Amino acid sequence: MKKTVVLGASDNPSRYSYKAVQRLQQHGHEVVPVGIKNSKVGGLDIITDKTQKVDNVDTLTLYVGPQNQPVWYDYIISLRPKRIIFNPGTENRELEQMAEENGIETMHHCTLVMLASSTY
Repeated sequence: MKKTVVLGASDNPSRYSYKAVQRLQQHGHEVVPVGIKNSKVGGLDIITDKTQKVDNVDTLTLYVGPQNQPVWYDYIISLRPKRIIFNPGTENRELEQMAEENGIETMHHCTLVMLASSTY
Protein backbone atom coordinates (compact mmCIF):
# COMPACT_ATOMS: atom_id res chain seq x y z
CA MET A 1 0.00 0.00 0.00
CA LYS A 2 1.13 3.55 -0.67
CA LYS A 3 1.84 5.97 2.17
CA THR A 4 0.02 9.11 1.09
CA VAL A 5 0.16 12.68 2.37
CA VAL A 6 -3.12 14.52 1.75
CA LEU A 7 -2.06 18.17 1.63
CA GLY A 8 -5.00 20.46 2.27
CA ALA A 9 -6.74 17.96 4.54
CA SER A 10 -10.02 19.16 6.02
CA ASP A 11 -12.47 17.94 8.64
CA ASN A 12 -15.34 19.19 6.45
CA PRO A 13 -17.16 16.16 4.92
CA SER A 14 -18.11 18.18 1.83
CA ARG A 15 -14.45 18.79 0.88
CA TYR A 16 -12.71 16.51 -1.62
CA SER A 17 -9.67 16.25 0.66
CA TYR A 18 -11.91 14.79 3.38
CA LYS A 19 -13.31 12.27 0.90
CA ALA A 20 -9.80 11.41 -0.28
CA VAL A 21 -8.65 10.59 3.25
CA GLN A 22 -11.69 8.37 3.75
CA ARG A 23 -11.32 6.54 0.42
CA LEU A 24 -7.56 6.09 0.76
CA GLN A 25 -8.15 4.48 4.16
CA GLN A 26 -10.90 2.27 2.71
CA HIS A 27 -8.40 1.07 0.08
CA GLY A 28 -5.85 0.22 2.79
CA HIS A 29 -3.38 3.05 2.21
CA GLU A 30 -1.54 4.69 5.10
CA VAL A 31 -2.73 8.31 5.18
CA VAL A 32 -1.06 11.38 6.66
CA PRO A 33 -3.42 14.38 6.61
CA VAL A 34 -1.70 17.78 6.49
CA GLY A 35 -3.47 21.11 6.60
CA ILE A 36 -3.91 24.43 8.37
CA LYS A 37 -6.55 23.56 10.96
CA ASN A 38 -5.89 21.57 14.13
CA SER A 39 -8.56 18.92 13.79
CA LYS A 40 -9.11 15.29 12.86
CA VAL A 41 -10.16 13.49 9.72
CA GLY A 42 -10.67 9.75 9.42
CA GLY A 43 -9.65 9.43 13.06
CA LEU A 44 -6.26 10.99 12.30
CA ASP A 45 -4.84 14.26 13.58
CA ILE A 46 -4.28 16.82 10.85
CA ILE A 47 -0.62 17.86 10.91
CA THR A 48 -0.27 21.65 10.83
CA ASP A 49 3.45 21.91 11.60
CA LYS A 50 5.48 22.29 8.40
CA THR A 51 8.58 21.07 10.26
CA GLN A 52 7.07 17.68 11.14
CA LYS A 53 8.93 15.05 9.16
CA VAL A 54 7.06 12.27 7.41
CA ASP A 55 9.24 9.45 6.12
CA ASN A 56 8.79 7.09 3.18
CA VAL A 57 6.10 9.07 1.38
CA ASP A 58 5.00 7.41 -1.83
CA THR A 59 2.40 9.97 -2.91
CA LEU A 60 1.49 13.52 -2.03
CA THR A 61 -2.00 14.34 -3.25
CA LEU A 62 -2.61 18.05 -3.48
CA TYR A 63 -5.81 19.82 -2.42
CA VAL A 64 -4.40 23.35 -2.02
CA GLY A 65 -5.02 25.95 -4.71
CA PRO A 66 -1.98 27.33 -6.57
CA GLN A 67 -2.29 30.74 -4.90
CA ASN A 68 -1.78 29.10 -1.47
CA GLN A 69 0.93 26.61 -2.45
CA PRO A 70 4.13 28.72 -2.21
CA VAL A 71 4.21 28.53 1.62
CA TRP A 72 4.20 24.72 1.24
CA TYR A 73 6.93 24.38 -1.43
CA ASP A 74 9.83 23.65 0.94
CA TYR A 75 7.74 21.23 2.98
CA ILE A 76 6.52 19.35 -0.08
CA ILE A 77 10.02 18.96 -1.49
CA SER A 78 11.43 17.98 1.94
CA LEU A 79 9.02 15.03 2.10
CA ARG A 80 10.65 13.57 -1.04
CA PRO A 81 7.48 11.86 -2.29
CA LYS A 82 7.84 9.57 -5.28
CA ARG A 83 4.98 11.42 -6.96
CA ILE A 84 2.67 14.41 -6.59
CA ILE A 85 -0.90 14.23 -7.80
CA PHE A 86 -2.21 17.64 -8.87
CA ASN A 87 -5.96 17.24 -8.37
CA PRO A 88 -8.27 19.44 -10.49
CA GLY A 89 -7.81 23.09 -9.58
CA THR A 90 -4.36 22.62 -8.03
CA GLU A 91 -2.29 22.72 -11.22
CA ASN A 92 0.85 24.84 -10.78
CA ARG A 93 3.69 24.79 -13.30
CA GLU A 94 6.17 26.36 -10.84
CA LEU A 95 5.69 23.60 -8.25
CA GLU A 96 5.63 20.96 -10.95
CA GLN A 97 9.00 22.16 -12.24
CA MET A 98 10.48 22.21 -8.72
CA ALA A 99 9.27 18.67 -8.16
CA GLU A 100 10.69 17.42 -11.45
CA GLU A 101 14.05 19.07 -10.68
CA ASN A 102 14.08 17.03 -7.46
CA GLY A 103 13.26 13.74 -9.18
CA ILE A 104 9.62 13.71 -8.13
CA GLU A 105 7.09 12.44 -10.66
CA THR A 106 4.10 14.71 -11.22
CA MET A 107 0.69 13.96 -12.63
CA HIS A 108 -2.54 15.83 -13.27
CA HIS A 109 -5.31 13.54 -12.13
CA CYS A 110 -8.04 13.06 -9.55
CA THR A 111 -7.17 10.85 -6.61
CA LEU A 112 -10.81 9.87 -6.12
CA VAL A 113 -11.17 8.79 -9.74
CA MET A 114 -7.88 6.90 -9.59
CA LEU A 115 -9.05 4.99 -6.51
CA ALA A 116 -12.44 4.24 -8.06
CA SER A 117 -10.83 2.94 -11.27
CA SER A 118 -8.06 0.96 -9.50
CA THR A 119 -5.32 3.07 -11.12
CA TYR A 120 -3.98 4.61 -7.91
